[in-house]
Amino acid sequence: MRQMLGLVQFSWLARVVALLLATNGVVPAGRSLAQVQPSVTPVLPPFDTLVPPPETPAPTATPSPGVETPETPSAQTPTSAPTVQEEALPRPTRSPQTNPNEFPINPLEIQEADPLIPTRDRPLSPLERRDLIAALDALNLKATALHKAGGKEQAYAIWFRELRLRRFLGLVPELQALGRVGSVVWGDSRISEVRWITERLDAVLTQAQALPSQKPTTPDAVFTHGKLPVSLPGTAVTQENRIAVLEALGTAYQQIRFPQRAVTAYELILADASERKDAEKVEQTQITLAQLYLGWFKYPEATAIYQALLATAQSRGDVRSQIRYLTTLAYIHEQAKQPDQAIPYQIQLVELYQKLQQAEPLPRLYIRMGDNYQLANRADLAEQSYQTAYKLAQPQLQFGNASEALQKLGALYRANDRLDAALRVYVFLLDVEQLAYNAYGTMNAYDQLGQIYLLKEENAQALSAFQRGLQVARQLSYREDYFLTQIQKLGQPQPRQ
Repeated sequence: MRQMLGLVQFSWLARVVALLLATNGVVPAGRSLAQVQPSVTPVLPPFDTLVPPPETPAPTATPSPGVETPETPSAQTPTSAPTVQEEALPRPTRSPQTNPNEFPINPLEIQEADPLIPTRDRPLSPLERRDLIAALDALNLKATALHKAGGKEQAYAIWFRELRLRRFLGLVPELQALGRVGSVVWGDSRISEVRWITERLDAVLTQAQALPSQKPTTPDAVFTHGKLPVSLPGTAVTQENRIAVLEALGTAYQQIRFPQRAVTAYELILADASERKDAEKVEQTQITLAQLYLGWFKYPEATAIYQALLATAQSRGDVRSQIRYLTTLAYIHEQAKQPDQAIPYQIQLVELYQKLQQAEPLPRLYIRMGDNYQLANRADLAEQSYQTAYKLAQPQLQFGNASEALQKLGALYRANDRLDAALRVYVFLLDVEQLAYNAYGTMNAYDQLGQIYLLKEENAQALSAFQRGLQVARQLSYREDYFLTQIQKLGQPQPRQ
């Protein structure tokens, strides 16, 4: 190493002497000594790039007369081509933004031959189409089995191969497969796979959106030696398949939990049906949209659609549809914590049931009205609703509804310190539970009676109620300690078992 350094120092010293001799010891103004070149000088690589053993540099050729010699750059900013030693040094790594491994290629866009696709330039024959469907169904079954067994990466690879090939069968089969696989990858929280499937769905949706104003001008492509072309037979959205494609898109978007795009697809279907004055399709699509909004808790949007549906049903005198839409509107307002807005729809329901002479739904409906009146701080109307519910449920032997109505009525009386009224209600409740052979309800009724008697300071009656409650509790092996405690507080020995 010392010999190498000495050689380098000697070489530089010899170069300086040669330069001084060539210029007669004079350096031109504005030029450094390193910038002055003799006619023939050895060119050495920068010192910091030398890697032993040093190679003997080849001398540069003497410039021809009249040809300008480029200046030699200084040692601090070398611009010459890298030497063999320089190329052997480590190269800087690529930035993360240009790293091809950071974002995997969308497998749905892979253009490669597949043995399941014919290699001749023509559409699939019926027999080839049938064979392809069977092969792709087999791939789906294989991927499903692998996924269940824990081989998810292998399953994804097979599924995405299936999705690529489903495109040869047309848009609707492809979209159905995209939704099916999309539901699985969404459940597995596979962000990249969900994004790839969404991109393909978005591309088809864009075609469907552009169709009314701009018909597709690119004809369907044919097979290209087994590779996946950009456009395949049957993959363009046309007037003939547009509605079927949009419906498949709406379902697929819901399967990957993308309701906003699903709404876009169904709104296009609705606009088309409205333009064609297809009342049945309009109503069907409105219901789908409303259910979609309701499933994602978009209550105002769902309410607006159901109100439009209700108005249509009322205009044509469709009572059964009115009942369905009124029930849903009341439910939406209850879920949105708007009881005062749910009650008017329930009142209309009562009128329709009475018009149809259907008494069976009324007890349950009056109980819900009573609940909403309580939430709206209308205790008087809640009381009337619960009383009506009990009166209507009793002759129909609806013991469950009768019991619930009495329980809520009794709780309402207790909350308003109307103990005598509450006591009468729980006596009725005890009879209902015993008629229904409801031991649990009977036990709770005795408990409520005992508590009310305690509030009225009628300890003897309270003790009797708790003792009867204990007997039922022992039959159920439930809440025995509670009734024993109540009896002991009253200072009486427990009854024998």
